Amino acid sequence: MSRTAPDKNRERAISLAVSAIEKQFGKGAIMRLGEGEKLHADVPVIPTGALSLDIALGTGGFPRGRIIEVYGPESSGKTTLTLHAVAEAQKLGGVAAFIDAEHA
Repeated sequence: MSRTAPDKNRERAISLAVSAIEKQFGKGAIMRLGEGEKLHADVPVIPTGALSLDIALGTGGFPRGRIIEVYGPESSGKTTLTLHAVAEAQKLGGVAAFIDAEHA
């Protein structure tokens, strides 16, 4: 079954966008869902506490030793997500800091 013209255009637009982002920010700055499965062994991670998010991130969680910024609209679950990640880090014997820049 061949792809329709809109499907081909969509794929081309996505490929161009990914290429532009990689050119500006470096290879690995962006990936398509499902292409990051090989990264699981390469990057030590802390699970987010949400399996679906771990899968979507492509590495299985937040990379260890990195500063992670969680951004979104009011009441979207940023604090809950962050505190779950802190709990996961503590379960693994790690140390994590939560900085509330919104003063919520």
